[in-house]
Amino acid sequence: MTHPLRMTNVGLTLSSTSGPVEILRGVDFSCAAGESVAIVGPSGSGKSSLISVGAGLERATSGSVELLETDLSALNEDDLARLRRGRVSMVFQSFHLLPTMTALDNVRAAIEIAAMDNTLDRAREALDAVGLTERLDHYPSQLSGGERQRVAVARALACNPDLVFADEPTGNLDTHTGAAVADLLFQIASDRGATLAIVTHDEALAKRADRIVRMKDGLLT
Repeated sequence: MTHPLRMTNVGLTLSSTSGPVEILRGVDFSCAAGESVAIVGPSGSGKSSLISVGAGLERATSGSVELLETDLSALNEDDLARLRRGRVSMVFQSFHLLPTMTALDNVRAAIEIAAMDNTLDRAREALDAVGLTERLDHYPSQLSGGERQRVAVARALACNPDLVFADEPTGNLDTHTGAAVADLLFQIASDRGATLAIVTHDEALAKRADRIVRMKDGLLT
């Protein structure tokens, strides 16, 4: 698989109280296997929408999206879920951990959804890789912001996905903690051969990627 994500002339128009709003306008974007790409640009430029459409969380209004060499327009929601399962992961700015589950169970649940075996061992290994061996039985409310984001990184990468989308993964963290989380994200993705598409406002973080693309007003510039 040479390009786990390929978007061609993609448009996204959403309705609003004042009429249709063009979010993406004829975007061509792709990621090569094993590549890390940073997507940067001002707020409202369409960065998060770009990866949301790429991941199939939002449907493109026009153009074509191929995820894992599959045309998303031909898939219903169940087909999409099956395609992504265990192969596409997301890391969000707001962590999105389940508050009633421990760090270990948050990671283990993702592995179970991917229908992989040895879920307990895989979850422990993933949390060990992000330095949380001593925090397995802690709930999100008992963890710092940096620790919660490490759990989110462990959860995203525990299934050895082909493609990881990260939307401002260090946006809620202080500079030092954010840099440490970024280290983990890039290192583990690289070790596992995953493609990484990362939205960020942080130019220092963006420069760590193999390639930087810039967005403005729904276009790649």
